[in-house]
Amino acid sequence: MTEILWTQQANWPILALLQLLPLAGAIIIFALGERTVAMALGRIVALLELWLGFVLYRHIDAAEPALQLAERLDWLGYHAAADGITALFVLLAALIAALMTLYSLVRGLAQPGRLMALILLAEAALMSTLVTMNLLWFALFSVVELVVAGYLIGHWSTSTKKNRLLAMTRFLQFQGFGVLLLLGGVIILAWDHASVTGHWSFDLFDLVKAPAQGRFQLLAFFLLFYGLAVRTPLFPLHGWLPHVAHRGMVAIAPSLLLGVKVGIYGMLRFLLPLTSEAVQEWQYAIVGFAMTGVFYAAILAFLQTNLRRLLSFAVISHTGLIVIGLFSLHPIGLTGAVLLTVNFGLAVTVMLFMVGFVYRRTRTTDLAKLGGLFERIPFIALCFLVGGFSIVGMPGTPGFDAVHFVLEAAMERFGALPTVAAALGNVIAAGFLLWAFQKAFLAPRPEGDASSAIERTLPMEYVVGGIVVSVLLVAGFYFEPWLNLIEPTLHTLASRFGHG
Repeated sequence: MTEILWTQQANWPILALLQLLPLAGAIIIFALGERTVAMALGRIVALLELWLGFVLYRHIDAAEPALQLAERLDWLGYHAAADGITALFVLLAALIAALMTLYSLVRGLAQPGRLMALILLAEAALMSTLVTMNLLWFALFSVVELVVAGYLIGHWSTSTKKNRLLAMTRFLQFQGFGVLLLLGGVIILAWDHASVTGHWSFDLFDLVKAPAQGRFQLLAFFLLFYGLAVRTPLFPLHGWLPHVAHRGMVAIAPSLLLGVKVGIYGMLRFLLPLTSEAVQEWQYAIVGFAMTGVFYAAILAFLQTNLRRLLSFAVISHTGLIVIGLFSLHPIGLTGAVLLTVNFGLAVTVMLFMVGFVYRRTRTTDLAKLGGLFERIPFIALCFLVGGFSIVGMPGTPGFDAVHFVLEAAMERFGALPTVAAALGNVIAAGFLLWAFQKAFLAPRPEGDASSAIERTLPMEYVVGGIVVSVLLVAGFYFEPWLNLIEPTLHTLASRFGHG
């Protein structure tokens, strides 16, 4: 984790292009306004970004745990590099952004030009958080993405103006608090580094060489962890999500925030290597909170009457399982947590998109007002079901092996009781997701609602749903390449905790 493989270089700055391409696309589309060409340009830029993600994947030496493809401009504080974990998250972010451009076309949202530009701006910020080695830049790029998401929540939500503003305010309050905590942790680490070496640095490699000690590391750990946990979101710092999910945008803003779990990535990239002693000291407490969150959110999910709120509690419950794997500090648990994060990003994205398609037809996500939809839109229903199966780790999806890795590591690190509890939480999650599917798609239509009025599945809806489901199924049955991509880096990280 502390070295850069300088010899493995591309002939051109892939990482810079990953950040600059969507930014340039966003600027041009803002200038074009609502012209038809802006829509086409947005989709072209998103597809080019996805192609660049594959180029990055091809250039990464999966057998080498060190960071590769390094790019640096010291006068700007720019330092970027990538490893297998970066490549996997970049591919996920690029795929989700490309799907958003197609989804926005299907949903026919207002001001599509501005919306397309904001999607690309958020993608540029996402890419920057994933490739930067500068902790301050990571925090600042996170601010950009969160501001864009907040703007989307406040201006493209499906609720009344009052509820939209309330959802945006709640979101910005929570995320603003989280960002302040994150920035506080960043400053503590840089300040301690300056007191030891005589110069300030926010660079990961400088900070790892002279890590904070004692109370400074402990303070930095808590600030970084809570700042990232708000973003993730982890119980009990999840209060923004149910409200935003219910009153905010149906799919695009939630997919930006939940499809690519920047909070989990930040813990892997910065928190674990920079505060390793504090992590080991507090890992059992964090796992305890995560386990509580698995059950708490699963129980509350059964009490929901709105499909969007139910999915938000599924997110919170599942996040607890990821954090258990992450803080096992075991190579198998870390591997399971990363794969579960990526699997979850794809699964929750397809479920959110399908809920958006349902909302376009029914103008509601209240479970009492849904039902009888399977007959008219079976493909949308099946895509929603596959996403649910993937979240709970059914065979044939990438979640299957990932969940078992997490449970295996939990058994070795924490014993039988916590492992059984985590497994039971996953079973409960399966129960409430199947219940939601039954209520929304299989239950009889409410009296007075004619199911024949429901529009059939559109060709572009087949494309959007088919792409995500295909990726999930292919990744589920062809699991080995993704495993090989991240294992060397995670084994190196686990060795810092005596588990390599």
